[in-house]
Amino acid sequence: MILWRKKLVLHSNRVGVSNGQIQNPITVQIVPAPANCPARNVISFGLFISPVPTILKIIQKKSVEEFKPDPYLATLLNCMFWIFYGQPFVHPHSTLVVTINGIGFALEFLYTTDFFIYSNNNKQRLRIFGIFVGELLFFMTIATLTLVFAHTHEKRSMIIGTLCVVFGVMMYCSPLTIMHKVIVTKSVEYMPFFLSLANFLNGSVWLTYALIRFDLYITISNGLGAVSGAVQLILYACYYKSTPKRSSNESSEVQMVGSKV
Repeated sequence: MILWRKKLVLHSNRVGVSNGQIQNPITVQIVPAPANCPARNVISFGLFISPVPTILKIIQKKSVEEFKPDPYLATLLNCMFWIFYGQPFVHPHSTLVVTINGIGFALEFLYTTDFFIYSNNNKQRLRIFGIFVGELLFFMTIATLTLVFAHTHEKRSMIIGTLCVVFGVMMYCSPLTIMHKVIVTKSVEYMPFFLSLANFLNGSVWLTYALIRFDLYITISNGLGAVSGAVQLILYACYYKSTPKRSSNESSEVQMVGSKV
């Protein structure tokens, strides 16, 4: 929803008329007022906590089994750049972007830590640690170069926003393999409904926010997220009845991680 407010700008204490023309007029400027909609953060938070069942299973069994840490590591990097993008010296007035991605970064760091602790061998732990350190170095390098060589909000927003879009697109495209599996097997067993719904709602709400703010970078990544979520829901509706029913101890969990903005 777009909320509008009237802004009265007084140029003088007096409004007079001279030679048929109004002097020192009172101008009325209509400007958009961003709606304070906590639903954006609530839905995004729901998307970030969607891996909790998988993490609890890992903790209970004290083993990562066949689960991979790659989605969580990718989300960590994505959150880093969105947090940086929302800073006042890059893209001012983006508090919501910083808030939800700050929470997301903390959660994904905890998930990655669990993978590190319960990895099956030291080789896996070394790989997780190496990727995380590499991401930090990459982020710090890009952040430093951007601040040193880009001296305007527009240039900084363009550079960091473009990278955020790239990482966001990569994350939103990750369910493509699962959607292909749904079509081939005619089963939605490996595509949880609530995660697909959260993916769609998250993309849609942040797309609306981006359109209100006229933010191209958030629009592209979350527009794709909304489309991806919608396709998943359509597939779920098409293949739900043909999905074979399995007992609870035979059911499989699939790890899927969503984003930002």
